[in-house]
Amino acid sequence: MDGSTDDRLSRHEECLMAVSTNLPQIQLRRGANQSSVSEFLLLGLSRQPQQQQLLFLLFLTMYLATVLGNLLILLAISVDSRLHIPMYFFLFNLSFVDICFSSTTVPKVLANHILGRQTISFSGCLTQMYFVFMFVDMDNFLLAVMAYDRFVAVCHPLHYSVKMAPQLCALLVTGSWVTASLNALLHTLLMARLSFCADNAIPHFFCDVTPLLKLSCSDTHLNEVMILTEAALIMITPFVCILASYVLITCAVLRIPSTKGRWKAFSTCGSHLAVVLLFYGTIIAVYFNPLSSHSSEKDTVATVMYTVVTPTLNPFIYSLRNRD
Repeated sequence: MDGSTDDRLSRHEECLMAVSTNLPQIQLRRGANQSSVSEFLLLGLSRQPQQQQLLFLLFLTMYLATVLGNLLILLAISVDSRLHIPMYFFLFNLSFVDICFSSTTVPKVLANHILGRQTISFSGCLTQMYFVFMFVDMDNFLLAVMAYDRFVAVCHPLHYSVKMAPQLCALLVTGSWVTASLNALLHTLLMARLSFCADNAIPHFFCDVTPLLKLSCSDTHLNEVMILTEAALIMITPFVCILASYVLITCAVLRIPSTKGRWKAFSTCGSHLAVVLLFYGTIIAVYFNPLSSHSSEKDTVATVMYTVVTPTLNPFIYSLRNRD
């Protein structure tokens, strides 16, 4: 009797030891299941077949216009030595960035519609987010640099060649690329550390940071703080510089004696400023608000403005009226 009791007690102790030994592995396996999302579903802009067909044609048309328009600018600036000046050097970089920016999101939308699928891998999603961040930042920096270039040309024309020396132009563009790349890498790494549980449906047409944060089952406080502080500083500072440049340009234009000359300058700067306000206005509305206040429908419409519309408008606005 006592012997059988001792045997049962020893077996019970062995079972407890086995469970305690395997408990860390069980917890690790459960944690792996919580972040086991290997792909996401991009739900797109609409689920109605007729609307999807219309949006496909609209995206295709705007993408072709963006690529062809910017390629023509790249070709014209490359072959014409008269255009090898700072103003067109910055425009060359802007056109290149806009082609890359549109190519980061739109071809995936078109391919998903043609192939009838909505999936994107986890690594592909983070890669797309990285390049979207980088090219948004590059557009942001280049618009500020181009505004400064116009300010110098209008307000200090006699010192233009000194103030906009080739070395300074190259430094401004190189610094923009480095800063944009590092900022994009920071936010991509912050996103990669998060866990994603059961829900993998993104109510968007590309992997944007806001819907991804909503899907995460981890604490996203650090991500939100970095967006509202560091990312806001990177976006708002160039925007303030652009506005200041246009205020000074306006003051200089008001001193032009010719009414025709003033109207020409105002119409040109007005078209530039309209595109700038569209770009920054939609970005500020989408990203620089608390996560709880976001609406997926409004955010998606706003992101179309700065990811698809502004790259299409830039070559027409900045090339056709830049000399004016």
